[in-house]
Amino acid sequence: MLSKAKLWLGLALSTLMFWSAGLHAAWELNMTRGVTEMSRDTYGLHMTIFWWVVAIGVVVFGAMLWSIIHHRKSKGAKPATFHESTKVEIVWTLIPFVILIMMAIPATRVLTDAYDTTGSELDIQITGYQWRWEYTYMRENMDEEEVSFFSILSTSREEISNDIEKSENYLLDVDKPLVIPTDTRVRFLMTSADVLHAWWVPDFAIKKDTIPGFINETWVVVEEPGVYRGQCAELCGMDHGFMPIVVHALPPAEYEAWYAEQQQAAAEIRELANAELSMEDAMAQGEQIYNQNCVACHQAGGVGMPPVFPALAGSDKATGDRLVTMDTLVHGVEGTAMAAYGRQLNPIQLAAVITFVRNAFGNDTGDLVQPTEVNAYIQEGQ
Repeated sequence: MLSKAKLWLGLALSTLMFWSAGLHAAWELNMTRGVTEMSRDTYGLHMTIFWWVVAIGVVVFGAMLWSIIHHRKSKGAKPATFHESTKVEIVWTLIPFVILIMMAIPATRVLTDAYDTTGSELDIQITGYQWRWEYTYMRENMDEEEVSFFSILSTSREEISNDIEKSENYLLDVDKPLVIPTDTRVRFLMTSADVLHAWWVPDFAIKKDTIPGFINETWVVVEEPGVYRGQCAELCGMDHGFMPIVVHALPPAEYEAWYAEQQQAAAEIRELANAELSMEDAMAQGEQIYNQNCVACHQAGGVGMPPVFPALAGSDKATGDRLVTMDTLVHGVEGTAMAAYGRQLNPIQLAAVITFVRNAFGNDTGDLVQPTEVNAYIQEGQ
């Protein structure tokens, strides 16, 4: 008796803990309601179909349970002897057909709206890379300065390795978020530069694959300013979990001011590409870029993780012909994990990180690579 009492007490306590307010609030199994009209339509369709399926389950399994209880052998029930009833066949064919038609009507309306990308007021190209996103704002006038940048995980390696306390948005912060205006129909053109990725923002009800050599389309109208987060939802390689998405929705006036600042910054970078770096500035900027883009594979100190990720300390590619170092960084190495950074970094950043690699880790070549040299190399390659 005592053991049964303990069993029931334990069961009661477990049930109480399970349904406690804190635990139940965190145990979210349903999809996100979202912040856009499309996300709300998607959520409404989901809930409509869900309750229809629940009703079907109640009727079907209720009928089964009732039949099992009231027509069991112990009560003397005898099985029916009819076989191949045409009426029954017609009825149980028509009922599912009608149910499917009733489901298809609202589903078609929502899907038609989701795939209709016409009437956009702003077009943005999204390109997936291992492991970052590139955002390019389509220009209406080709004389305008192009606004294009990469969005990279900003969570520190110390957090990832548990050396310091994790932040509130662990693995969901980036250095440069995508910025869009509110109350504006924004079309996204999505592709990939290497492998399959998927751009997923739950609050927008958007999850689209980015496929090399193919362009997917989708759209969004965000009604309220705010910060919305997502992630890559396709298993795209070693650092798949380090590809967050952050979208800042700003009121139109604030967005226009931000966009003007980005155009000015792009023009300044283009002008700076003709300037000369000092060794001190190149090494400082190069170290920062290395820690952002290279340290995961080539490690601190340039020791690498052979044989997959070769060491840079004492490497022929880092200490030999500077054009070889430049070519490796700009074009990558086909068939390996070494990505091409010619599009991902501007000439100033490329010159800085090449200078850093050729002079850090005991390499000490004394070479100072200038942005003009990198820019000329890239132009020749095109």
